[in-house]
Amino acid sequence: MTDGILRSLGYYDDEVAILVEKQQSAIAAIRTALSKASKKGTGKAAGYPEFIITAPSAPDVVVVIECKAEVSRHRSPDLDRPADFAVDGVLHYARFLSPSHTVVSIAVSGSPSASQWSFFLTPKGSIVHRPLVAPTGAEIEALVPMTDLIAAAAFDPTVQHQRERDLVSFSQELHVFMRDEAEMTEQEKPLAVAGTLIALNDPVFRQTYDVYPAKDLPAAWMQAIRKQMTETSLPKAKISNLVQPFTGIQVQPELSKATMAYPKGLLNQIVKMLAEHVLPFMTVYNDIDVVGRFYGEFLRYTGGDGKGLGIVLTPRHVTELFALIANVGKTDVVIDPCAGTGGFLISAMTEMMRTATTEAEIASIKGERLLGIEQQATMYALAASNMILRGDGKANLYQGSCFDKPNVDAVKKHRGTAGAMRPTVGFINPPYAKSKQDLSELRFFLNMLDMLADGGRGVAIVPISCATAPSTEKTELLKHHTPEAVMSMPPEVFAPTGVVTCIMVFTAHKPHKTSNRKTWFGYWREDGFVKIKNLGRVDKHHTWPQTRDRWVESWHNREVHPGESVMQKVSATDEWVAEAYMETDYSTLTEADFERVLLDYSLFTLGSASPEDNE
Repeated sequence: MTDGILRSLGYYDDEVAILVEKQQSAIAAIRTALSKASKKGTGKAAGYPEFIITAPSAPDVVVVIECKAEVSRHRSPDLDRPADFAVDGVLHYARFLSPSHTVVSIAVSGSPSASQWSFFLTPKGSIVHRPLVAPTGAEIEALVPMTDLIAAAAFDPTVQHQRERDLVSFSQELHVFMRDEAEMTEQEKPLAVAGTLIALNDPVFRQTYDVYPAKDLPAAWMQAIRKQMTETSLPKAKISNLVQPFTGIQVQPELSKATMAYPKGLLNQIVKMLAEHVLPFMTVYNDIDVVGRFYGEFLRYTGGDGKGLGIVLTPRHVTELFALIANVGKTDVVIDPCAGTGGFLISAMTEMMRTATTEAEIASIKGERLLGIEQQATMYALAASNMILRGDGKANLYQGSCFDKPNVDAVKKHRGTAGAMRPTVGFINPPYAKSKQDLSELRFFLNMLDMLADGGRGVAIVPISCATAPSTEKTELLKHHTPEAVMSMPPEVFAPTGVVTCIMVFTAHKPHKTSNRKTWFGYWREDGFVKIKNLGRVDKHHTWPQTRDRWVESWHNREVHPGESVMQKVSATDEWVAEAYMETDYSTLTEADFERVLLDYSLFTLGSASPEDNE
């Protein structure tokens, strides 16, 4: 019965895409895991599930199926009889497989005329199973195609968190390999990652890279990148700008050398590692700035050049938060004038596509509703790579300063299939001023707001000193635009960089004097993230979605809660932070709150000091 259903759902149609095995697996890790999984529980003999199903597109997921001929043998009361019951048996195997794989367990009993099915998920690294649910939240109750099983597993929050951890761990491994074996510089590492992912986007290169000799692979790698860039129908000048940073990787001398350990060369090993560990991740999690994650991790391990350039990459949960704060939808046009690796644009695209209902709307979002400007050549190439890997959007990326008139004019005069499409939403994490001679962060914000259409929503994350200290920029902001909200952010949101920040939300081209209304201030100091060695700040207890949704709802409804938010009319000389105006609910204060305030103040004092003060 089960075999026939698998066939009808296409499980046997393509042996390259789906591997269906019975009782034993050709995959070494699975074979090892089952080598002591006998249902007798002795730990000395192998276990043999009815079906073992895997797919190269999701190598960390395995589907196991256990069958019984009678419905009465479906499940025991205590799930402790694996030899006699289908559910007991399949969950028994899952416990042996879950240290190395996320396990989809399927128990089936009975005949075609009367059968019973159960579907479970055991996330990698766990022994706790739960019902398998679709991305929509509905429990799966009948066998579905393999792609749907993988999607259900992938969008489980625990599985996604574990996969992101695996990605970070792999980035550490890749960093060490590139540093020690390939002797690559800090700028070369992220370019090698981005270029390889683009090259692997080419099916011919993906299938043939392993046959090239070490000395020939760099040229084939570069040819695949050029092919992918050319197929985007970009102007030749823009293709040249995009390709140029990758040429340095092509001629990197260590990559084309064959060694005893790597007879096909170091580039071959890098391509193989990314093909195995990252490409499957990207096919599932299209909303994650993978290239940015690698860039950020490389900088975190080495100090890199990010600090010197004033580059502070925005954490993913913050870029997601921006999209929700601005309530972006399918009809918006979004600009990020300091695009970096494209994190804000990716989060905006993801949120906009949630509201799309047709292929035409999705094509419009990707092709004409995401705009970016980036000055650094390397970062520009990384941002463009990110957008290419997501299907489009790269045609609207401009290289150069966001203050250059040609770039500003291009954004203001942007056109799409519907005609003029001036941006309605702007996101920015400006480069942090390293000295008094640098342009202030608010100058970048002013420049972005100027690009927006009348009534556009501008959102920026800037050092808290921009909100507390008087400045000509604050006066200019109120002269031309309306401050809708300022949110005080966690002091370590950009850890290990010790910059305390706030988020500012403005309505463009509506002078504050004309609007004549109060501003909403939020105290968003606790996002629930904790620092974990080698992982950075992570949502360890999985509380971020609830915190995020509470914050966003409170802001959208302009709710006022003691100790959390307040409405206050402000001028340019006032402090634009919740702490200056909030009422405190003293009944809830604890010693931990007192310690946190002292820490916030200490970080603020250090973060606000001028470079001369720190010498």
